[in-house]
Amino acid sequence: MHTDTERCVRAVQSKDARFDGWFFTAVLTTRIYCRPSCPVVPPKPENMTFYPSAAACQQAGFRACKRCRPDTSPGSPEWNQRADLVARAMRLIADGTVDREGVPGLAARLGYSTRQIERQLLAELGAGPLALARAQRAQTARLLIETTALPMAEIAFAAGFSSIRTFNDTVRDVFALSPTELRNRRPKTTVLTPGTLTLRLPFRAPLNPDNLFGHLAATAVPGVEEWRAGAYRRTLRLPYGHGIASLTPKSDHIACRLTLSDLRDLPVAISRCRRMLDLDADPVAVDDQLRIDPVLAPLVDKAPGRRVPRTVDEAEFAVRAVLGQQVSTAAARTHAARLVTAHGEPVDDPEGGLTHLFPSAESLAALDPELLAMPQSRRRTFTTLVAQLADGSLHLGVESDWAQTRAQLLALPGFGPWTVDAIAMRALGDPDAFLPTDLGVRRAAQELGLPSTPAALTARAAAWRPWRAYAVQYLWATDSHPINFLPA
Repeated sequence: MHTDTERCVRAVQSKDARFDGWFFTAVLTTRIYCRPSCPVVPPKPENMTFYPSAAACQQAGFRACKRCRPDTSPGSPEWNQRADLVARAMRLIADGTVDREGVPGLAARLGYSTRQIERQLLAELGAGPLALARAQRAQTARLLIETTALPMAEIAFAAGFSSIRTFNDTVRDVFALSPTELRNRRPKTTVLTPGTLTLRLPFRAPLNPDNLFGHLAATAVPGVEEWRAGAYRRTLRLPYGHGIASLTPKSDHIACRLTLSDLRDLPVAISRCRRMLDLDADPVAVDDQLRIDPVLAPLVDKAPGRRVPRTVDEAEFAVRAVLGQQVSTAAARTHAARLVTAHGEPVDDPEGGLTHLFPSAESLAALDPELLAMPQSRRRTFTTLVAQLADGSLHLGVESDWAQTRAQLLALPGFGPWTVDAIAMRALGDPDAFLPTDLGVRRAAQELGLPSTPAALTARAAAWRPWRAYAVQYLWATDSHPINFLPA
């Protein structure tokens, strides 16, 4: 979008928050860059230039605006609605892959050469993977500086910097303030809780929290997830350790409290929480498309801004989808809770009732199948899935190619279209995944006068593309059915 100068200028002049994260405005006279909704008086059009990423602005010598704090914008929705190389690379960078494995590790995960990845990222985002990772490290550093009392040396390494000097230079370059000056600007009323980070997760309005948090609470696995005091809480398995996230919906943000065993996991924890809550979506674009159908239009108008509840762990969701095949939500939770108690890793939760991490694929692959209280056919489905996840022959992650992964899943015994599309929608993040055989979708379709047979409903849903996963959320909202994993 940043190449459409006229449209960008209109967005800046109208302070349209919908475009925050889509592009960044760099002001030639002041050498700062802003989000489109920056509250200051807009510069003259001839003094504006536009970039597709904060990293590109920083590479061009611009610093972040101290008023609108563009580094806190929601992420571009492009990276969660596409499955091409650039989108997959951006999801991996947000998940901290470059900091942990370097650009060669990023390339290995994607199956391309480092040169190809750098070329495509530069062409579309104006910055390579190292610059994009640097911008993320700067944002992590700012969060730690403002929300903790940690010494700057600890913050530097927790944010992913290789030296304190690089940390100091980057913070000055990006924010035009030293780390100490940035901390001194923190509001005096800020309450710091040792071991806990409190931050705000922004989103594009509108957001309807009912289906989002309602679904997560209704399917919560005891010990791993809970709804407590108006917040959804769950344990997180992270690259360097574990954590607990507490997420509370507010009118203009999600209040997030993170307790981490290793602060190096902060950017990954934030990325996974945002992904689980689908916070980088563009609800206006989604709802406008769905309103084209006269049957869906009243549903959208009644409760706009529905999100797709996703997951923090793709492999975990796949296992839970199999556990829930052909049983009720309550039975699926019971099966999962038994596995958690027997094979999950214990964690401490002084603030609530969380007790374990969800078991890893490796631990589940080692269990005795005869101990699983499920039919023989589903037991075979379960053991095949966890074995392939454990040995790496099947990988589910933010970088997964949606079409290729669908084909791999369909080849597994006991995996039918419903299970595969549920994983594609909730775990892989495909916004166009559709569940025409789902009982709740079919009931809603029949009630609304839509075709209720899978083939006819799929044909009707062609007009909802590429947002059919969101249409499912609106259809589910019309039916009070319990959340069931019915067909395979």
